[in-house]
Amino acid sequence: MIYLLGGSGYVGSAYQALLQRKGLPFRNLRRADFDYTDQKALTELLRREKPEFLINAAGYTGKPNVDACELHKAVCLFGNGVLPGIIAQACTDAGVPWGHVSSGCIYTGSRADGTGFTETDTPNFSFRTNNCSFYSGTKALGEEVLADRKDVYIWRLRIPFNEIDNPRNYLTKLMRYNSLLEATNSISQLEEFVAATFACWEKRVPFGIYNVTNPGEVTTRQVVDLIKKTGVSNKNFQFFTDEAEFMRTAAKTPRSNCTMNSTKLASVGIKMTEVHEAVERDLRRWVKASS
Repeated sequence: MIYLLGGSGYVGSAYQALLQRKGLPFRNLRRADFDYTDQKALTELLRREKPEFLINAAGYTGKPNVDACELHKAVCLFGNGVLPGIIAQACTDAGVPWGHVSSGCIYTGSRADGTGFTETDTPNFSFRTNNCSFYSGTKALGEEVLADRKDVYIWRLRIPFNEIDNPRNYLTKLMRYNSLLEATNSISQLEEFVAATFACWEKRVPFGIYNVTNPGEVTTRQVVDLIKKTGVSNKNFQFFTDEAEFMRTAAKTPRSNCTMNSTKLASVGIKMTEVHEAVERDLRRWVKASS
């Protein structure tokens, strides 16, 4: 039995679909039915039912985007910074290994040599660096809470996308925004992300942090060009002059734009599709599904 927390969200729903495809028994533990934020109650439940593994896809990202986290700080802090610690202690006390969906948004830019951030690099977009969004700060705190624990995978997700129109889908967002910010990022294909993270458990790779992004990096303009090339949209995309204009006219908080190194994941035998190839593939699937 696999336990899933946060199974009704964008990422959690993808985990549900994965487990269903695999024919694996799982329990989508809904907070409305059971308060998994109660550490004592969660520990007792895990000890009683003894799930083989637990996936935490719960957290707070804000709707429609991270600007909302600036307005709902208490909820954001609890969901991203406090809840992981509650789950960690319950899982340790009950002897249940688990995986936590974290975020690559705790970084900005790239390493000094221009390469992507690795799992050992200290976050540079956090409360400790005093230059972050509230969302990114809380996600970094969530990782600090889990530091040195030996029974958890920390999976870093970055800007999820796939071929299905959804407000949470990066491709959908690009087509709906009036103007776009040109930036370079590592991003994660949603179904590949959940498959890769679950493979960590299936293969019993070492616990620890993994950057789960499609290899390579991509710019906003490159994705827009692929959207046009595949015929998903012929919109005349507009771009902000620079980040200063974006912050002045469209955003309440700074954004994380960063590149990440995913070779650690590949080194344990878990492969993901190169980022440009993955984006174009999903856009072609989008066209096929809508035709």
